[in-house]
Amino acid sequence: MSQKPQSHADSNAGHSGHHGPKYLAHHFFDMAQQNASGKLGMWLFMAQEVLFFSGLFLCYAAGRYFYPETFLAAHELLDWKLGAVNTVVLLFSSLTMALAVRAAQTNNRKAIVTNLLLTILCACIFMVIKYFEYSHKFHLGLLPGKYFSADVASLGLSSVPADFAPGVFFGVYFIMTGAHGIHVLVGIGLMIWLLMRAQRGDFNSENHVALENYGLYWHLVDLIWIYLFPLLYLVR
Repeated sequence: MSQKPQSHADSNAGHSGHHGPKYLAHHFFDMAQQNASGKLGMWLFMAQEVLFFSGLFLCYAAGRYFYPETFLAAHELLDWKLGAVNTVVLLFSSLTMALAVRAAQTNNRKAIVTNLLLTILCACIFMVIKYFEYSHKFHLGLLPGKYFSADVASLGLSSVPADFAPGVFFGVYFIMTGAHGIHVLVGIGLMIWLLMRAQRGDFNSENHVALENYGLYWHLVDLIWIYLFPLLYLVR
């Protein structure tokens, strides 16, 4: 009895259907391969983020080299107390983000949701404080470059150098803190997306690479601020 030859479509039928858990993409063999691919992509993204902020730090170094007295005097116009509060807030948010990842690894959905909410809250507090900082500077005319319009004599600086160029300092300040703030805003949006996924039970001990990858991003955002705070607010 002759056997009907198997068509090419039939031979691939077993490969076209879904295999493994529902969160395993069809082009991966297993979760280990999918997770490894996701982590590799995230580390590549992190590398370009480091390069991006490295350029901004070089910009700061050039400004500090050419205008050392300006940076020393102009930093007094920043409120280091607000900067310190924001530093504490972001450090705490790193803790809650790490706890969210740990909760996923232990299949604790409630803890994932709680810690993501706390992280979002911290990020929002950071941005609210930054809003008040920015609005105060706009009000006084502490703006970058040629837009600096504040009355230097009324600012109460301890000393004003002969070559005082506050527009340069605030140009660096707004570029660096603005770029960082945009990253925080993007992070809030991504956390809301992760929160929605966590509430419907997407994350568990086998599938939590999205949380891990986002945790890397958020820790980098926090780390960048840890450098920005002393460089801009505590100039010596």
